[in-house]
Amino acid sequence: MTALCQKIWEEKLSASLCSPPTETRKLCENYRTISLISHPQKTDRQTDRQTDRQTDRQTDRQTDRQTDRQTDRQTDRQTDRQTDRQTDRQTDRHTDRQTDRQTDRQTDRQTDRQTDTQTDRQTDRQTSLVATPI
Repeated sequence: MTALCQKIWEEKLSASLCSPPTETRKLCENYRTISLISHPQKTDRQTDRQTDRQTDRQTDRQTDRQTDRQTDRQTDRQTDRQTDRQTDRQTDRHTDRQTDRQTDRQTDRQTDRQTDTQTDRQTDRQTSLVATPI
């Protein structure tokens, strides 16, 4: 047993030994397994586990960052679309107001011209009636 332990220690190996049964050899429950592992190998396994955990954490962080970036991009796009729609609505309203004002001015001018023409005709008639001797 001592020789086996030294070999495991020197070569950084591990081994599993079955101890002889304490009672009947026919029952599996009577056998016990002893695991022999060298300390450097045990340390390596622990280090590997720690490295794996760190790698998993880094991967999770990167995935979270990517997801956050994608979400930010989507949110930015939605916000941009909403802003564009609002700007378009405002521009449309402004344009509609300008068009309405121009139309109102044109209508007012036409009405003023018609009124002026009618007033001028009436004034001319009255003047011609007054100026004509009876």
